[in-house]
Amino acid sequence: MTRILMLSWEYPPLLVGGLGRHVHALSAALAAAGHDVTVVTRHAPGAPLEEYTEGVRVIRAPDDPPVFTVAGGDMLPWALSFQHTLTRAALRAARTGRYDVVHAHDWLVAHTAVTLRDHLDVPLVATVHATESGRHQGWLPHPHNRTIDDIERWLTTEAVRVIVCSEYMRTEAGRLFGAAPDRVDVVANGVDTLRWRARPRAVAAARERYAGDGPLISFAGRLVYEKGVQLLLAALPALTGRFPGLRVVIAGDGPYRKELEDLADARVTFSGFLSGHELTALMGASDCYVVPSIYEPFGMVALEAAAAGTPVAVADTGGLAAIVEHGVTGVKFTPGDPDALAAAVGAVLADRGYARALAQHALRRVRDAFTWPSIAAATAAVYATTLSDDAGRVAREAEHVLTHVPATRSATL
Repeated sequence: MTRILMLSWEYPPLLVGGLGRHVHALSAALAAAGHDVTVVTRHAPGAPLEEYTEGVRVIRAPDDPPVFTVAGGDMLPWALSFQHTLTRAALRAARTGRYDVVHAHDWLVAHTAVTLRDHLDVPLVATVHATESGRHQGWLPHPHNRTIDDIERWLTTEAVRVIVCSEYMRTEAGRLFGAAPDRVDVVANGVDTLRWRARPRAVAAARERYAGDGPLISFAGRLVYEKGVQLLLAALPALTGRFPGLRVVIAGDGPYRKELEDLADARVTFSGFLSGHELTALMGASDCYVVPSIYEPFGMVALEAAAAGTPVAVADTGGLAAIVEHGVTGVKFTPGDPDALAAAVGAVLADRGYARALAQHALRRVRDAFTWPSIAAATAAVYATTLSDDAGRVAREAEHVLTHVPATRSATL
């Protein structure tokens, strides 16, 4: 059994993107496997400050009274303020529990993670879910972008081991941060296939609500430039010419929403953020789920759509390139190319038998390779290696001290 202190800036019921769902499922699967898991996270209105749920101790840190607004995309003042309350909550947790390892998820908890590592004298594991450089296609235009990049590099350097979700991200961690490949572990994201199977009645209701007389396409995610929704909208004229009555649902919210709404027409519905049951129903009702990302470290939402039984069309980039086999478990298209996107989605919509085969093979692939118990086991193996590596480091440092004590010092003593 490993005693884990896990840090995340989002956790149910507070969800912003895929990170919170990942930490929730991973911590529950680790607890089910017999590990002792405490998650320290941000408080959500109406949620308890502390609870035991699904075998996990969850401690939620309330915001301090001073308000730090996010202006111009600069999250740094807010993030540093948030980490003060997160650190205090984590230190309170440490008074009533012992831990073997601190596990940090992304840069927004980096300062808390290093503080807890030093205070508890336990090793640090860091999961890098995405990078600031990758989000901006290598362009870091503002001082806050460059500072976030520096924090990510610092967290990666301070951790004994680094977890990433794909080989693509292992390469990126090495290229951007100088992380040696043998210090970076690839552990994929997982999917609870049962959770993503909507009831037929809910699927029918979603179909009635969103679909017209033609096929239904959907997307779900944070509405930011790198998710590529603008490319899906640019592909619509070619698709509607082939498929009269086609409708599109864009689920989610984010800073790019207004620009996307200005690009869209009456065929497109912006649903806002959907709850878990609403999202599974939408996916299940869709004839094709599209992931048009320009940058995507893994692409967990493609697996979630596959678990919902929906054929997927994804950009051939990042982690998506590895998890989808073209023509077998989905279709892929050249990233950034609306014409290629339209052709790939059109191939799915034009042949229901082909679409059904893609969905069946994808669901089988998810069940075989991306279950949370297997992801938790791989993560626990990283903890074991971390503890072994850290024990070796401590022994080497002790030996160095003993072999370099000056003779005059021992004489004086």
